[in-house]
This record gives sequence, structure tokens and C-alpha cells, in this order.
Amino acid sequence: MLTLQGSRRELCDRITRRDLLSIGGLSAFGFGQADLLATQGSDRGHASSALSSFGRAKACILIFLYGSPPQHETFDPKPEAPAEIQGEMKACSTKVPDLMICERLPRTADIVDRTTVVRSLTHPYPLHGVAYAVSGLPTYTPDLETRPRDVRHWPFIGSIVDYVDSQGRADPGRTAPIRSQGGVPNQMALPWMLNSKTDLLVNAGPFAGFLGANHDPVWTDFVGQGIRKVPKYTDGQPQEFLDPFGGIANDGEFRMAQDSVLPSDISIERLGLRRSLLEQLNAQVRRLDRGGFDAPREQAFSLLTSRKLSESLDIHREPRSLREDYGMTLFGQSCLAARRLVESGVRFVTVFWDGFGQFANCAWDTHNNHFPRLKEYLLPGFDAAYPALIRDLDQRGMLDETLVLCISEHGRTPQIDSKPKGAGRHHWSRAYSAIFAGGGIARGRVVGRTDRLAGDVVDLPISPKDILATSFHLLGIDPHLIVRDQQNRPISIAGDGRVREELIG
Repeated sequence: MLTLQGSRRELCDRITRRDLLSIGGLSAFGFGQADLLATQGSDRGHASSALSSFGRAKACILIFLYGSPPQHETFDPKPEAPAEIQGEMKACSTKVPDLMICERLPRTADIVDRTTVVRSLTHPYPLHGVAYAVSGLPTYTPDLETRPRDVRHWPFIGSIVDYVDSQGRADPGRTAPIRSQGGVPNQMALPWMLNSKTDLLVNAGPFAGFLGANHDPVWTDFVGQGIRKVPKYTDGQPQEFLDPFGGIANDGEFRMAQDSVLPSDISIERLGLRRSLLEQLNAQVRRLDRGGFDAPREQAFSLLTSRKLSESLDIHREPRSLREDYGMTLFGQSCLAARRLVESGVRFVTVFWDGFGQFANCAWDTHNNHFPRLKEYLLPGFDAAYPALIRDLDQRGMLDETLVLCISEHGRTPQIDSKPKGAGRHHWSRAYSAIFAGGGIARGRVVGRTDRLAGDVVDLPISPKDILATSFHLLGIDPHLIVRDQQNRPISIAGDGRVREELIG
């Protein structure tokens, strides 16, 4: 198992984050994962699978904008609304007739004809529920969100893809598992483990839940310095940070965590000898393990001895002009690295725009200093990286087979709070927006509609679980597939979500 590179922060029960990850790895011991998967003989699953779009996406890039962007200043501006709703930014036209987005996203406006914008996402939890947004978990609780290894968690979407692929079940014609391909893992996440560079604990969401840590993403770490102090999270913030999401130096790079790198004093031959000894030891415990230790050890060995993954992460192999097109920010270079990883054979890649330094009001969580942060930091960074990724994939002939999801936890309040410096919008989940592209997603489409304040959905409400179901369908996985948790209860991988044909082209 790959562990997190970083400081030894202790949790409230005196267990370190590193210990937490190691403990999580024990869930595979004595728990036969091959017994988890079952199929559901439901007519609705067969109906959705019969669509011609089933399996159109060979890979997926999930972009998660942590903290939640405002729908008004992104994809659902209300130019006719009062100033206290509309805010300081206006709307601009796009390449899609009758679709207007925020004027601070001009490059995005030029590529929306290759995307579907959804304006009618909705759910009942206006809180930072990453786990709720990226898994079939039916309800949200703050307590569970702070327990990333709690076995009550349902698996992350990428972990489901990884698990189903490892069983050879994504494609009925597949005869061999595809958990890794030629030295690269099936699932990865960038730039580092979620929330691990802030003053808060690692939160739940991008983990495998009851499937066990074997199916967590393989995480990178970013080595490099931020070069820019971004607008403060709050007016009273005592410390300023050189936030890499605001800008990085040219020499920054992505690496695997320290424990996944082959030590310089160990040759491939010596590593092979150690592997042989481990295999002998494993033979003695196999009757207890049911093979639970085989998969992570095999993957770790593959990562340690193959150069393909490190080469795929090497963004310096790209022309400087392309790197600058993505934007010399951590988000921009993470999106570029994601394209390289998909190109090398990684099936599911997640890119987080995460917090840095301070957790409270970090990233897109603009309770304070809303307009300066959007204008000077958040929108410019997004408007460089996202359009560059879509264009790059399209120009390489990869977009039609690469599903690109750009989501968050929720939206933000219609009413602007003018009391904080720079104003603020607070949490709002009754109506919010997202953007999708590639892998079977329709081009040039707008789905759903909100009222005149962008506060409530008035046409075609869509839940986060519907997005999961539609994504599984496009990736060639029946969204009504059943896995069984550690209590042997049947769990539908997308919860109560259903395939939304309105998104599919």
C-alpha cells in the first residue's frame, strides 16, 4: 500500500494520519473482496445498458473544485437579477446560442460547444460533503465526513471503477482484470491527498470505503513552491500563503509518495529477491488472507520497477507553450498531468483544486473576500486550465473516449452577503451548476433551468447520484450493479441515481 508523504499530524485520538492509512489497509485481511460483487437482475439496469452510449468512455478525468464555486459567477449568471443577486460580474455570450456564462470565463466560452452545462443540480445538504458528492452514500453527516476510513463509507466513484475492472466485470467480453496497465495503476489522484496541505485532518470522499484501501487512488505529491500570495481567505487571516494554485515556478514536479520510490541503494535484482521472500511468506498466510495482500504488493512492485509512471507524470516533457496554455498554476499543471496519465493508460484520474495552508474558507469556499478571490485567483486559473484540457484532448483525438467531469459539493447563495470584506456567498445546495465533456456527453447542450435568482431548480432536477449513474454507464459499468458491504448488505454502486439521457449525445 502506498502511504502519504508529509507531516505526522495527529488526530484527536492520537493516531497519526500515516497510521490511519496503514490501519485502513488491514480491511482487506480476512475479507474476500471477490465475494463482494453481485449483479442485480433489474430491468432498469438492462434498459440503460442497451443504450448505444454504454461504454463510450474508455477513461475518465474527474475535476473536483473543492469548496464549491458560485453558480452565478460561473455557468448560471442572472443578468436581469437585482445587483445583490447578480453581483459585480456580468454575463457573456458563448459559442452555444442562448448560453451565457460569467464574463470572467472568456476562454471557457470558446469551448462550451464541446460540453454540456448542467444548471439544475440539487440535493439537501449545503455542507462540504465530498463523500456525498462522489459516492453513492445516501445521506450526509459531518461526523462521517471527518472519518475517511470509516467502513460505513460507500466507495468513491474511481474506486468502484478500479474494483469492477479488477474483477474483469466492466466488459462482459473481458477475460483478464485490468487493475494496472503496463506499469501504471488503474486509478490516480493529483496533486496530493485531499486536505493534506491544510491545517485540518484529511477528509472523507476519495477513498474506497468498505471495499478496502486496496482500491484507493494512487496519490501523487507535488514538489515545488508557490510563487504568489493570493487574496486572503478572510480579512483577519493572520498568515499569508504562497499558494501553488495561484502560481508555481517552472521547476515544480509531480512525484509518487516517498514510500513508492525505489531506494537508490536497492537494485532491481535485490528488490526481486525481496519479492521472492515475500511470496514465500505470503504462501504461508494465503489460507487466511484469500489473496488480499497480493494485489497491493503486485501493484507496488510494478510502480517501483517501471519508469512509465514517472515519465507520464513528467510535465517537463511537454512544450513550454502548452504548459503555459494550461496555466503555470498547480491546477493547470495537474490537468496537464491528468491528460498525460490517461494517455499512458490510467483509466480514472482525479484532479482536486484543494486548499493550501488554511482550511477555513479555502479554495472555492468564498464566504469572505468573494469577488477579489474570484477575479484575481479562482476564475483566471480555471479559465486557463479547463479549456486547455478540453482543446488538448480534442486535438489529440482523445475527447470522444475520455469522460471529463467537473463537479463540486454544492453551489452558493443567491443573496450576496455584503458584510465581509470583499463580500461573500455562503453554502447552497438547492440549485447549482457543473460542466461535463467527452466520452459520450452531448456537445453544445444546456440541461436544466433555475429560477430568476438561480436559487431553485424549475426544470429537470438532477442529483449527484444521477451524475454517478450516468458516468458509470458511459464507462461501461451497469450503474445498478450491486456490491456487498462488510455486513453483506447489497449496495447499488450509484445509490438511487439513474442514467440521465439528457446529458448523453
